[in-house]
Amino acid sequence: MTSRTVTLLDVARAAGVSKSTVSDALQGSGRVAEATRERVRAVAEELGYRPNSAARRLRRSSTGAIGLHLPQTATRLDYYMNLAFGAVARAQEEGLDVVLLAPAGVAGGASGRVASRVDGLLVIDPEVGDSAVPGLLDAGVPVVTGERYLGPAAAPSGAVICDNAASLTALLDHVTERGARHPAVLAPAGTSAWATALRATAASWGQEHGVAVALRTVPFAATPQEAEETTLALLRTDPAVDAVICAPDGAAPGVLRAAATTGRTVGTVSDRTAGSPTSDRRTGSTTSDRTAGSTTSGRTGEAGAHPRTPLLVASCVDGTATRSAEPPVTAVDLRPAAYGRACAELLCDILAGRTAPDTVRRHAWALETRASTTPPC
Repeated sequence: MTSRTVTLLDVARAAGVSKSTVSDALQGSGRVAEATRERVRAVAEELGYRPNSAARRLRRSSTGAIGLHLPQTATRLDYYMNLAFGAVARAQEEGLDVVLLAPAGVAGGASGRVASRVDGLLVIDPEVGDSAVPGLLDAGVPVVTGERYLGPAAAPSGAVICDNAASLTALLDHVTERGARHPAVLAPAGTSAWATALRATAASWGQEHGVAVALRTVPFAATPQEAEETTLALLRTDPAVDAVICAPDGAAPGVLRAAATTGRTVGTVSDRTAGSPTSDRRTGSTTSDRTAGSTTSGRTGEAGAHPRTPLLVASCVDGTATRSAEPPVTAVDLRPAAYGRACAELLCDILAGRTAPDTVRRHAWALETRASTTPPC
């Protein structure tokens, strides 16, 4: 007889597996290798583990809620608020409430308590540096991530992803088609899949096309003031820059202010522009296909650029700030409400058994061109 009650965590530690793996192995559920299942059962028997039938019944009953974990910067970004509303709307169609998880409430090993109050979890834009994420992924309930998690942790039950490399490629192709020869990208810092993809794409696109892309790193949730300061320093150091693509949500107006300060006209392009300037609306979805058309001619940097060279401005995230700016800013519409809805739908499908775990779904984006990259009519 043991001196105390043996828990699932005791078995997990002794067997060298996660708590959720022990639970699945002992209940005969989940995707657990047969050899692992037998080892867990043997360890449980050796330790004298006895399942708590009352707790098991409680775990199997629905709480009627799912949890939503957002990045710490989410409270001041329109993108995440719209995403949350989309997730709530879809969950309500399944009769589920959505519990917004405060970052402090799931740090320091509290994820187990969170998981006991929800049927599943949505973890959006998980950062490798977010200490709460590994615990959430291993909390013992189904988890769907919005974008992939790049850190070492248990794999989620499912994921909804965007082709972020394709969206930035479309923006870079677009500004060069409009006459830009020396583009710059204000890429987000951080270790999310989105931030990592944008930084890598800016570098690889420049190498592929023989263009020196000026890459500057700004905070993941850079304010317009931070974008303005970075752009001012960029334009003063490198006046040949003739297009600035700003990644963070809501920061593009700061780029416009920097352009005004340095006397740069926004949205007017030279006679080098090729193609129709006003009919460009591209979409990205489940594949890595790129924007059609040749965009490689004349892409080497031009010497002798004047500090007042017209400047094209675009954003990697569309929203109120880009649509209401003067001039309105060309941007990638990531359709955040639809994205949140898609994440919640995948989790609901997994919870209801309509979709197998390990499902990955892809979310489409659209390129919305506006006056910041097109000449006046």
